Amino acid sequence: MGASAAESVFGTPVPASQLADARGGSFHTENQMTLTGTTSGNSAQNVITGSNAIEAGSFDQMTGLPVVIQNSGANVLIQNAVIVNLQMQ
Repeated sequence: MGASAAESVFGTPVPASQLADARGGSFHTENQMTLTGTTSGNSAQNVITGSNAIEAGSFDQMTGLPVVIQNSGANVLIQNAVIVNLQMQ
């Protein structure tokens, strides 16, 4: 019997009996992030702030994990953090 297309590209598959030995277990994932930015002693005078908007099509052809941070103020501390926990089971 000839090799399948997938087998010819990826090689010989691992037998199910061998994979069975690698299954099971348990995982405990704990993610913690502490953001500790500070701002002080700032001043803003004669500041004109405006609005902001996400327009239609802003995420066209986007890849990855989009992060949107919007600010229309003055003297603002913006902290942003992302924890990605990818589990393939």
